[in-house]
Amino acid sequence: QVKLAESGGGPVQAGGSLRLSCVVSNIRRERNCVGWFRQGSGNKREEVAAIFTGAGSTYYANSVKGRFTISQDDALNVVYLQMNNLKPDDSDIYYCAIDLPPPPSCGVEYWRYNRWGQGTQVTVSS
Repeated sequence: QVKLAESGGGPVQAGGSLRLSCVVSNIRRERNCVGWFRQGSGNKREEVAAIFTGAGSTYYANSVKGRFTISQDDALNVVYLQMNNLKPDDSDIYYCAIDLPPPPSCGVEYWRYNRWGQGTQVTVSS
């Protein structure tokens, strides 16, 4: 079974940076759609970024464009979320997720994803 595990969250001052990691285990396809989300204020999680692994295509929510970067380490099967110029509104629980079976295209849309990690807390002080 596919498993996802997030790490790298913690406290940070506004304007600072964090890098989150998502280890994807037991995956058997070269190209996979992997996304980062945060809890948000509603019932559904808020999209942040996504990557089509292998192809290298990336997708971002407008709220994080220019500040966050999603990338992949193929050898370690890890997806990263580099977060720069953090704002207090970025404080949340961040989750990684995967869209299975691998789709012909990828995106950050919440409805795509059906396997989720447990989340990692990011707290940005004012």
